Amino acid sequence: MNLKKKINLRRTFGIISHPDAGKTTLTEKLLLFGGAINEAGAVKSNKIKKTATSDFMEIEKQRGISVSTSVLSFNYLDKKINILDTPGHKDFAEDTFRTLTAVDSVIVVIDIAKGVEEQTEKLVKVCKMRKIPIMIFVNKCDREGKDPFDILDELENKLEFNLSPVTYPLGIGYDFNGIIDLLKSEVIFNNDKLKKIELGSLINNSSKINERIIKSLNDDLELIDGIYPKFNYSKYLNCEIQPVFFGSALHNSGISLMLDYFVKYSPPPGKKEAVERIIDPEEEKFSGFIFKIHANMDPKHRDRLSFIKIVSGEFKRNNMYYHVRGKKKIRFSSPNSFFADKKEIIDKSYPGDIIGVHDTGNFKIGDSFSEGEQIEFIGIPSFSPEHFRYIINNDPLKSKQLSKGINQLMDEGVAQSFTLKLNGRKIIGTVGVLQFDVIKYRLQHEYGAKCSYENINIRKACWIDEINSDKKQLQELFVHKSKFIAFDKDKKVVFLADSDFTLMNTKQKYDKILFYEKSEF
Repeated sequence: MNLKKKINLRRTFGIISHPDAGKTTLTEKLLLFGGAINEAGAVKSNKIKKTATSDFMEIEKQRGISVSTSVLSFNYLDKKINILDTPGHKDFAEDTFRTLTAVDSVIVVIDIAKGVEEQTEKLVKVCKMRKIPIMIFVNKCDREGKDPFDILDELENKLEFNLSPVTYPLGIGYDFNGIIDLLKSEVIFNNDKLKKIELGSLINNSSKINERIIKSLNDDLELIDGIYPKFNYSKYLNCEIQPVFFGSALHNSGISLMLDYFVKYSPPPGKKEAVERIIDPEEEKFSGFIFKIHANMDPKHRDRLSFIKIVSGEFKRNNMYYHVRGKKKIRFSSPNSFFADKKEIIDKSYPGDIIGVHDTGNFKIGDSFSEGEQIEFIGIPSFSPEHFRYIINNDPLKSKQLSKGINQLMDEGVAQSFTLKLNGRKIIGTVGVLQFDVIKYRLQHEYGAKCSYENINIRKACWIDEINSDKKQLQELFVHKSKFIAFDKDKKVVFLADSDFTLMNTKQKYDKILFYEKSEF
C-alpha cells in the first residue's frame, strides 16, 4: 500500500468540552463501538469501582477528571482512528491547547442541560484560529435539559457556528426514545437492540410512540428543514459548516451513528505549517514534532515518553532522524503506539499517527524531527503563568528526587519553574490553581519527594530578550529591580512583576528592553 493510501486511512482528532459534559465517557463509548474494549466503566460511579480507560493517572482516577491528554488508537471500518482525549478543566487548558496542534479535526461535546460553557468557548476559539473542522455532539439527551432548538441557538450565538443538524433526538429526558438520522430519514430506537425504521413509518403510525412526541417532532423537523442548511462535505472541511449530533454517551445512544459519519467525513492528515515552509503529508521524507511529554507513564519503570505527531513521510523504527533543536541524529529503537496507558512497539508509522519515544531528558515540547532538513513547526503555544508559589522541600534527604521530579514535570508542560536571581529560591508558576495539587501529588507518589507551597506576590511573568535589548538598560534593570529577576529552567531571564502597574512602569522606564509574555521569541 502506497503512502497516499496509508494517509487516507487515518483519522486523528481531539475531543474537547467543558468539565463534566461527558467527554471521557464519550471517548470510552467510541472505543466500545470501535471494538477496542469490551466494556466501559462509569467514570464517576461510586458503585462501579472502575475508571475511564483514558484516565490512567492515579490522581485522575481519584478525582474523576482528566488532568492530562490521553492518546488512544483503534481500527474502525478499515480506518485507523487516533483519539486525543483532552482535559476539560480550565486549570489544564494549556495541555489541551498544545494537543490541538496535533489533531486534524475535533468533536466538541455539549451538555444538553448546561449548554455552551466558558471553557468550551475558549477551546473553540483556538480551533477556529487553527481552522480545524469541528463536529458537535450534544450529550445527555436521556436527562431533562434544554430544548434542542435552544441548544442550537446557543451554539450559533455563543460560538458563531453555522450549524447543520445531522441527527436529532426523539424526545428529551423521560421522553427520550432514540435518535433520528436526518440524512437517511431513519429512526434508531434506544431499545430493541437499536432497531431502525424509516422516519415516515414512525410519523404515519403514532401507535409506535407517544402521539404528543410525534406532533412535536413534526414541527421540529419542519423547522430544521426550513432554517438549517443541509450538510455539505466541502464546507465542513473548510470550517464553514458544523454538523451537529445528539445522543447519550452513557446509554450508547447516537454514538455508533456519529462514529460512522465521522469516519466517512472527517479529514485525513493535512498539511502543517513550519517556519520555513508548508509540509505536505505525502512528502517521502519523514517529519514530526513533539506536542506532549509524559514522565512516569509506568511509575514502576520511571519511563519518560515524548509524544510525536507524524506530519510527513514514513517513520521507521531504528532509522536515524535529525533532532532539529539538538542539531544531532537520534535513533528510536522502541517507538510505541498507544492505547491509554498500554503501549506496544511498532516498526512503521505514517502521517496522522501518534508515537511515543523514550526520552532521557533530551527533548522539549515543540521539538521537530526530520531526515536532515531544518524544520521548525509553529503554533505550539506556551503561556505566561497566572498563579505563582514558592516550592518548599519537606524532606531534605529527598532533595535529589525533588529536583528531578520538578525538572521532569516542567518538561511535560504541567507548569513552569523559576529560580530567583537574588536568593536562588524556586518558584512554580501554573495556569490554574489545581495544577499545584497535581504537582504535589505526583512528586510524592512518582518520585517519593514531599513538598509544600508558600504564597508569593507575583502577578505576571515576562521573558526578556537579552540579545536584542539595550545592554546598559539591562544592567540597570538587574541592579534596581533585582528582586523581580529570575531564570526559567532553560536559563532564560524572566521578569516577575508583582502587579500590572509594576510591569507597565518598568516597560516605560526601560523602553529599550524587549519583554515577551511567551518564552518563544
